[in-house]
Amino acid sequence: MYTAPPAPQKEQFILNRPLHGPWPDVRLWGRRLPGPAFPASSNTIVAIAAGVLVAAISLPLDTPGVGWLITAVAVAIALLVARPAASPIPPLVTRPAKRPGWDQLAWGVATIALVGVGTFRAAGWLFALCLVTATLTFALAIGAGRSMRAVVTTYLIAPVAVLRALPWLVRGLARMRRTGTGRPAPIRIAATAAVSIALLAIFGALFASADPDFANVLGALLPDITVSGTFRWIFICGLTAPVLSGAAYLRVAPPRLADLDRTEGHKVRRLEWAVPLTLLTLLFGAFISVQLTTVLFGGERHVLTTAGLTYAGYARGGFWQLSIVTGLTLVVLAGAARWAPREAPGDRATFRAVLGTLTLLTLLIVASALVRMQVYIDTYGLTRLRLLVACCELWFGVILLLVLVAGIRIRAPWLPRVAIAVGVLTLIGLAVANPDLRIAQNQLNRAADRIDPYYLATLSPDAVPALTRMADPADRACVLHQIGLGLDEHEWREWNLGRAAARELIGESPRPADSERCVEKRYGY
Repeated sequence: MYTAPPAPQKEQFILNRPLHGPWPDVRLWGRRLPGPAFPASSNTIVAIAAGVLVAAISLPLDTPGVGWLITAVAVAIALLVARPAASPIPPLVTRPAKRPGWDQLAWGVATIALVGVGTFRAAGWLFALCLVTATLTFALAIGAGRSMRAVVTTYLIAPVAVLRALPWLVRGLARMRRTGTGRPAPIRIAATAAVSIALLAIFGALFASADPDFANVLGALLPDITVSGTFRWIFICGLTAPVLSGAAYLRVAPPRLADLDRTEGHKVRRLEWAVPLTLLTLLFGAFISVQLTTVLFGGERHVLTTAGLTYAGYARGGFWQLSIVTGLTLVVLAGAARWAPREAPGDRATFRAVLGTLTLLTLLIVASALVRMQVYIDTYGLTRLRLLVACCELWFGVILLLVLVAGIRIRAPWLPRVAIAVGVLTLIGLAVANPDLRIAQNQLNRAADRIDPYYLATLSPDAVPALTRMADPADRACVLHQIGLGLDEHEWREWNLGRAAARELIGESPRPADSERCVEKRYGY
């Protein structure tokens, strides 16, 4: 005889019902943003808690260090584990979470690489730049968008995802409330944690009393149980828990960004966009024609033959204006690609002619800016700002070349991602090249009377291998002493390869006779 299956309990149905379906009253670009269909799984909750705990233990707040890399890896593992809870009720069974594509994995690896720069380079400015860029690659890894609108959407919905993640996790905890043994899961977890802590404390204390070296290692690994250490834990947990929860929420139910990737702006008539851009192209051509043989590519000859013109005046004169022109031109090209019609053969021919000419003229302006900067560097030496500006101009030039390639096929959905990838690879390459070390080498290769010890003393410990070869012993001692003031022993989470190498080199260098007044006497700071 057929026996109907027992009806599901009311409590079980409530704990496994969809989480309100789509996000209520959350819309961007006219589209509703969906959320996870079911509460967070137990693995997701445990992974998020473990990621927050690793961040609280490892993350250094005031300096680059290996703790940033450990935290990034822990966050990546937690997001890979994140899944919604499966429903035991057949009508409510949902599809498993979509696995990340190869492009998302690549952006995730790039994020870890950018955060990992703090493990190898001590330059704070470089690490800060890498962290800012890591937020962009992280958004691409989570949102899986291809267009800039999709990337911007991921940024904009991040605060909403953080707020929506709280009830999602609470429902997941409620689902874990009872297990097969009938005891509440939180009590079992607390009991397991208490037993683990007790065993580690007893045996750890015995091992520490038996070996002083092990006691030192154990003391470095244990958390700082002080008022400041407690506030540090609270701050890091309060910062990382919402961010990781929101990222897991988006990872489980990413917004549907494919529509944003495929949409284009409202098309305008050919004359409405071709006339303004043609006039702009003529203006570019007139500017370049006037200054082509004199100012733009005149270089050192133009400086020497122009009365009252210095190298600094040549390099700075119009440089920032030309850089802004390049950036604005990229915006104009992006707008034209979005609103210019390209269906008819005449539209495509006009599109290629106008935008191709404008792109080529902009490339000439980029080349001019690079020539100006090279003359400036050859005369006054390399600095951080000059190096960053030169790298930025090179990036602009590569993007313009990509625009020319994209013009062949007219449509180029790959262009935004490739442009961002080029910028990320450029930044990672800059970190590998060790910019502060290159700057120090460039400065020391100049004539002795043109070396600026004041500026060299402001470089990070990454530059110490080059600074130990300074010709003037007094300058070398003072510069190394100034850099060595920030090389005190740090906790394990703040370990950094650049600082560790600099500490060894400075320890072998002679100290200045008057270390307290050295910097004030010689360099005036």
